[in-house]
This record gives sequence, structure tokens and C-alpha cells, in this order.
Amino acid sequence: MAKKTQEESVVIELRDVRKSFGALEVLKGVNLTARKGEVISLIGSSGSGKSTMLRCANLLECAQSGDVIIEGNAVKWAQDGADRTPADKKQVTDIRTNLAMVFQQFNLWSHLTILQNVTEAPVSVLGRDRTACEQEALGWLEKVGIADKADAYPAMLSGGQQQRAAIARALAMEPRALLFDEPTSALDPELEQEVVKVIKQLAVEGRTMILVTHDMNLARDVSDRVVFLHQGVIEEEGPPKTLFDKPVSARLKQFLSATVSVS
Repeated sequence: MAKKTQEESVVIELRDVRKSFGALEVLKGVNLTARKGEVISLIGSSGSGKSTMLRCANLLECAQSGDVIIEGNAVKWAQDGADRTPADKKQVTDIRTNLAMVFQQFNLWSHLTILQNVTEAPVSVLGRDRTACEQEALGWLEKVGIADKADAYPAMLSGGQQQRAAIARALAMEPRALLFDEPTSALDPELEQEVVKVIKQLAVEGRTMILVTHDMNLARDVSDRVVFLHQGVIEEEGPPKTLFDKPVSARLKQFLSATVSVS
């Protein structure tokens, strides 16, 4: 019975996922399991496959082989020559609804107010009542500390405020998991800390999250597990204290040494 409970708690599972762009093999058979309430950070140098791995999880990229399983349901594929495409459009919509993505560049709609940005997806995708969604959106904006910016447009906000609005927009979908792709790398250090504070609070609340991050302090502070990718494979993974304080692989030691030296 305990084993069944553990299996049922799995939100995202990648099995032997491989992804190439032309002749460049970016992912060379990676495996990842994220359970409910678990926070996982993906670290590694540029080009190691971190963001591609994250994007394969919510089908923004389609792996050429391997399994993507969301809450026990494997993605159904249709073969398209050498590549695959999802066979069930509704399944894709469900997955993207339940795995909310927060991007590096915010991706807010510039012609909508911040309140409208947060409200739009629950109304148009989930078919919910707009008035109710607006009230909830104000709550999400309060949560990330920018309720006073509800009527402003994205261009009127700082980068840190825009990223917090993007997080509120993701939360408004009440997803099973949050996926962060370098959420602070476009921000200067002061604005970065505004976003880090929100992410840390979400981790305390027990939300399921996978973060691609260059911020080793953030990875250490919020993660249950850290995964180090190198040249498309998972070189090493484990609890943050073990991985950061007692790295095993030579490549991880080199990476952490370089990261510490510039931080």
C-alpha cells in the first residue's frame, strides 16, 4: 500500500528522454521523477540541456524518444517521419494547463493590464467566470507583493515586478506543478531577490516545482533535490547539501568551483 501511495504522488516523470536539434543531440536519455510537493533544481552550464529537459516535460519541445508521464498518464505520440508529435491535442492542453511555465523573459501580454494578464487564461482556457477570476487574481497579486500594480501595464513595471506578475499568472491556473526556466537570469541582483523571495515562499508552502536556475544559493535553499546536467546527461543528483558540499564527479566539482568564484 505504501508503494502505491508513493507512485500516486508522482506528478512528472521522464524516462529515457532523448532530444536532438538536427545533428546536435541535446538530451541523451535523461530520467527524472518529481513527486507532489517536491522542489527540484536543474543546474549545469549553458547548453547542458536543462531548459530543453524542462520544455520536454510540458511539450513545448517534443522528445524524439522516451516517455513523458504526467500524473500516471503517458503522453500519446504520433510518428512524423523521424520526429514525434503529440497525438491528442486535448492531452497537450491538459498538460500545459497543469504544468504552468514561468519563462525567463516574462512573456506578459503588453496590451493587457497586469490584472487582465493574470485573469485571461483561467477565463479563456478553463472557461471560468471572469468576475470570480478577477477577485482571485487580486489575491494572487497580493501574494506576490504587487496588488498595487493590478491596473498597470507591463511596460510600467520593473523586471522583478513583471516576473512576479508572471508567477501570479501561473498560480492563477492552480497547476499541479510550476516550471521555472531561469526565472531570475534577466534581472539585476536587487530585482532578482524580489523574485527569489516569492519562489522561496512557494517552496515553503509545499508546491511542486522544477527550476532551471543559475542561482546556486537559490538551488541550495529551496530544493529537495538538485540535478546536475552535463552534455545532455545527468552527471550527478542528490540532496543539495550532499551535491554542493560533497560533489563526486570531477565535472561537477569544476562547475561549482567556477560558480562560486564568480558569485
